[in-house]
Amino acid sequence: MVRSKESQKVCFGFLKSQLAPLDFETFSYFTVSYTNTKPNQKLETMEVKRRTARNLVSKLSSVSEQTRTDALCELRLISKHDPDSRPLIADAGAVPYLSETLYGSSPTIQENASATLLNISISSRASLMSTRGFLDALSHALSHSPSPTEVQSCAATLHSLLIAEDTYRPIIGSKRDILYTLLSIITDNNAPPRSIKDALKALFGVALFPLNRASLVGLGAVPALVSLIVRDARTGIVEDATAVLAQIAGCEESEEAMRKAGGVRVLGDLLDEGTGASERIRENAVAALLNLARCGGEKGRKQVKEMGAKVIEGITDLTKNGSAKGKTKAAELLKIVVDGYGNQSEVRDFRFNTSSDFMNHSI
Repeated sequence: MVRSKESQKVCFGFLKSQLAPLDFETFSYFTVSYTNTKPNQKLETMEVKRRTARNLVSKLSSVSEQTRTDALCELRLISKHDPDSRPLIADAGAVPYLSETLYGSSPTIQENASATLLNISISSRASLMSTRGFLDALSHALSHSPSPTEVQSCAATLHSLLIAEDTYRPIIGSKRDILYTLLSIITDNNAPPRSIKDALKALFGVALFPLNRASLVGLGAVPALVSLIVRDARTGIVEDATAVLAQIAGCEESEEAMRKAGGVRVLGDLLDEGTGASERIRENAVAALLNLARCGGEKGRKQVKEMGAKVIEGITDLTKNGSAKGKTKAAELLKIVVDGYGNQSEVRDFRFNTSSDFMNHSI
């Protein structure tokens, strides 16, 4: 789309007011992006962006903390507003510096570094995962940072990596310190709601890989999630927590953990029409019970049948009024509850709605 001259003036004026504190080269970076709209100017625009990225990344090794802080602020802003900049910043060698910064002691620097990593993860994931020590740096920030903003950015970065690339799930899932810290966040009564939601989304991505589910069970994910569902009345958090529980229920080890934590009872309560749970929560509960019946052996199947008989009205309602996927799952669960049959070979993935994930989120 070619902007009119008047539109260009408006954009230029807005950017000037927003970017006044930035150095001249970074300011030029944005103005050339908004004014060079003709095809023959694209090469010039990309060269300005590349040069700016290299200049800012070179400042990350400065002995001056103020210089590093200013550069990080500008990298965060550029990577937020301009998708084209993300691979250029990564190619300029920013990721090792940004990862190392997560071990620092300055909240401002760490917050900007973690936010820039999140923005880069949207379109340049390979550069992050190929950097030695990157996941260890995220783990350190998740467990040691006093800044909720940094914790949220790190958890959201994990989700961005996990939800987009199947190959990253076993790698991240093997980092037990990361899994343990994510579970610690959702069990912390003082954790901000945003931190809990970001941790849940990262856990969901981990649980998409079947072999990670047993690891999560072993680390106490089931009682942690059940407790969160019981104590938290916020619909968004309960929706995300039940989605994670539905994934984890798809492994043999989940049966004992669900039984000890009272998970089947809690899921049954969510299906009771009197609780007023949202459609998504009820569909997640159905998916969890269905996966438990399929993967939890005879004991799991028995638990599900007994509970399903008590909330058969709620299950039946979803077969008529749920989403397309929700109707299918509810019908399968109803078969198990009524006559003990159903497709036992398929464990369902119950994914987050695209509107609530972080695939296009930059900060």
